[in-house]
Amino acid sequence: MPLSLDDLLIEHPSATFIGQAKGESMQDIGIFDGDILVVDRYLVVRNLDVIVGSYKGEFICKIIDIKIKLLISANPEHESALITTNESFTLEGVVSRSIRCHRHANII
Repeated sequence: MPLSLDDLLIEHPSATFIGQAKGESMQDIGIFDGDILVVDRYLVVRNLDVIVGSYKGEFICKIIDIKIKLLISANPEHESALITTNESFTLEGVVSRSIRCHRHANII
């Protein structure tokens, strides 16, 4: 039986989108610049999940500490950010998988 990437990587197809990581803020947990992120909007966020969100008008990938309302970078060279009522934050989904590309693809 052939393997299907959709079956292996996507649990909730109608609630899932694919993104690409930019930067080095999550490298200490194994998410590197250019990695592919499988983001599931169906999953209920749990404390210390890796999430994708919109923070101050920009997409971010961080670890979320729900208890203290903190977006945590997984690289000590990047600051964490406190989620306050004064800051614009929207949770877009939970990162359920990340995929490393070892060779750049020229996709149109």
